[in-house]
Amino acid sequence: MAKTACRPEPTLFKSLAPQRQNCPDCGRRMWLDYTNYRTLVTLSGCMRLALDIRRCHHRECASYLRPYRPEGEGRLALPKHEFGLDVIAWIGALRYGEHRSVPEIHATLLRRDVGVSQRTVTNLLDRYDELLAVALSDDRRLRNLLAEQGRVILAIDGLQPDVGHEVLWVLRDCISGEVLLAKSLLSARNEDLAALLVQVRDAVGVPIEGVISDGQHSIRKAVARALPGVPYQLCQFHYLREAARPIYEADRHAKKELKKKVREVRGIERSVEGRTDAQAEVVRGYCSAVRSALTDDGRPPLEASGLKLQKRLQAIATSLGRVEEKGGRRPNCSGSKV
Repeated sequence: MAKTACRPEPTLFKSLAPQRQNCPDCGRRMWLDYTNYRTLVTLSGCMRLALDIRRCHHRECASYLRPYRPEGEGRLALPKHEFGLDVIAWIGALRYGEHRSVPEIHATLLRRDVGVSQRTVTNLLDRYDELLAVALSDDRRLRNLLAEQGRVILAIDGLQPDVGHEVLWVLRDCISGEVLLAKSLLSARNEDLAALLVQVRDAVGVPIEGVISDGQHSIRKAVARALPGVPYQLCQFHYLREAARPIYEADRHAKKELKKKVREVRGIERSVEGRTDAQAEVVRGYCSAVRSALTDDGRPPLEASGLKLQKRLQAIATSLGRVEEKGGRRPNCSGSKV
């Protein structure tokens, strides 16, 4: 679909020139041939770049007339993209840091005066995933990081989206938290898992001092086969989860009962629809707080989501009580249990 809106006029201007003046192949001086212009949309505004392009004019050189662009251009945007890297990074932070949906990210960008469509947000989110994958698979970065800590405590686990599908095996360093290898396998035979362990052992460049996993027998055999003599330990989280299961079930039941008491919050929101006065804004703010409390789950067994919800709702009720003491009125509607 063709664009229906014009790109805003640039408000920021920047000139970039190559730091290298000699040809990287023949070493002779390159000529400053021409200037390219490029428009980028950034979080700071629309930016107009003036890019000085150098080329080698020696016919015997392998880089004859090959454009050499400014190095600083790569710090601002990806090649052939009209949105800056800061926009891509912010989209990734909203998606994975705050768990926002694509429509929510789109609305947030529009509020920042970043003209973008929802389809473009999806495309930029794909670029973020690709950049993140490249960073995680950078062997040099991982080797330098692991060399500083001098050892690896390896965790291995398999993730299966559904029965009959491939299992994604993830091998991670417990000390740094870095993912060392992720690969899908059709089976969970100890021979296949041992090959993954050998691949990681040869790649990290530092000793593997321990392995942690669940109690799957194929993993135990693979560790004994690929890493003989390396201490092996079952994951403490599985023990903790099983020990806390009765408490978790009671907490989940309590959370369900708490949700029943605020299920009519939508009725309160309907009662102030179309109103723009200060009281309506306060009511909508309290309703948003309730919705946020309902969707913010804990991570069992380390966090009890029912207790977390009870504390959030108690804080909202306390705030409403202070409003009543100052002469206000507690928001309510017919049939509501708030």
